[in-house]
Amino acid sequence: MPEDQSTSIEKNNKRVRVRFAPSPTGGLHLGGVRTVLYNYLFAKHHGGDFILRIEDTDQTRFVEGAEKYIVDCLEWCGIQPNESPDSGGAYGPYRQSERKNLYRQYAEQLINQGNAYYAFDTTEELEAMRKNYAVSGQPAQYDHHTRMLMKNSLTLPGEEVKKLLNENIPFVVRILMPKDETISFTDMIRAEVSFNSSSVDDKVLLKADGMPTYHLAVVVDDFLMKISHAFRGEEWLPSAPVHVLLWRYLFGLENMPEWAHLPLILKPDGNGKLSKRDGDRLGFPVFAMDWKDPKTGETTTGFKERGFLSEAFVNMLAMLGWNDGSSQEIFTMKELTDKFSMSRVHKGGAKFDFEKAKWFNHEWIKHYPVDQLLPLVKPMLNSNDTSDEYISKVIKLVKERCTLLSDFQAQSAFFFESPVVLDTAAVKPKWNDVKQLFFIELIRQYQLINFWSHDDLENEFKEIAAANEIKTGDVLLPFRIMLVGGKFGPGVFDIAALIGKEETLKRIKYALDQIAI
Repeated sequence: MPEDQSTSIEKNNKRVRVRFAPSPTGGLHLGGVRTVLYNYLFAKHHGGDFILRIEDTDQTRFVEGAEKYIVDCLEWCGIQPNESPDSGGAYGPYRQSERKNLYRQYAEQLINQGNAYYAFDTTEELEAMRKNYAVSGQPAQYDHHTRMLMKNSLTLPGEEVKKLLNENIPFVVRILMPKDETISFTDMIRAEVSFNSSSVDDKVLLKADGMPTYHLAVVVDDFLMKISHAFRGEEWLPSAPVHVLLWRYLFGLENMPEWAHLPLILKPDGNGKLSKRDGDRLGFPVFAMDWKDPKTGETTTGFKERGFLSEAFVNMLAMLGWNDGSSQEIFTMKELTDKFSMSRVHKGGAKFDFEKAKWFNHEWIKHYPVDQLLPLVKPMLNSNDTSDEYISKVIKLVKERCTLLSDFQAQSAFFFESPVVLDTAAVKPKWNDVKQLFFIELIRQYQLINFWSHDDLENEFKEIAAANEIKTGDVLLPFRIMLVGGKFGPGVFDIAALIGKEETLKRIKYALDQIAI
């Protein structure tokens, strides 16, 4: 088993510094938010620092507005970086595009050490190599099989290499992967992980435009920013041997962060990684917040706009691949921070279950303070000039019936406007003169009543039913439909008490006319 995180940190006597380093290329997938969350919880549990670093080295994929979107998502989730492009810090700048001049020197260092080389191959030459090897059945990649057949500083005379560099012929810098070497590291989730270097291609470290690739930039930045622990998705495992070698060549393995490769969030059926396409197909969000693609104009719905509380979203994500060893499922951010441990993160992928996600939201809505729900719910209601006091009473009555914040509109509309369409079909088959007379008497008695509270209304209702030898249950459903329009809503006497005498009597009279039609 991997070493306990607290023991490891105490032994190494180093401050915990973790980072989330997204690329500003589009919407923030819930898997990305979970990576942020685990980094954040780990750092706060150990009194450390959480850093937001924007990895925008691939300018061809840069999307305008994506960085702000990422920051907004973190803010909604209640995750505040200690250091970031906006807040600054001692190890900035925190955008890789603003650190461009840093990376070239490390690429040159690797070349001088014999651990990397210049490659001058054109796009056509690379494509020809891939086609040739695809036909032969060999791996179609730039590696120990193919590097000596290509146009690079390993195959060209030194004078020609200098000439090409002086003439500014485009080049990339590639790592020189050793042949048939076992490369290992200890993962905080997966224990020891090993690779054979011959299975890994010579990754590009510095592109022709002078920008680093992820492989070089992540190692250099993690070193310069004193990152102690690096958590990322398991899809990055195949790149780990390249990063281990770069740490060894540039900074020494003793300075390498401790790594944890997080399990994937899987499709509901467990068959593969959850994607945006799955959400579109199955009707649930996979992004934290709405994302509008500036290129297509298409908006992808997020959990926030779908009606999730941020606390419920965070709670749900934390449980997708982690638990504290107990049966507890509802956690506040503080409780998560107090209890979080990488040793409790699962190795296997976690199936995403939207119904379970909604359950988390329902539980949070039920226990959420009304005064905090008010600003979230009020804009959804047709409340016009209704006072906040009245709206708060409505929220208190209906919140246990709401799974999503958007449910408040349907569950409370009748508090603000008399229902026009009534489900009279649920009443007419069992309607008779006795019930008709009951409600006529109810109108008369309710007009005379001095106190208008839940208990007063219920007592009067039951007394009239008893006097007319009617079972209370036989007239409760018609009463509900008169007030609400259908077979839903909180207690009928709570509804009547809140909407008031005049409105209650008006709705009963209107319903009697509709039933008579």
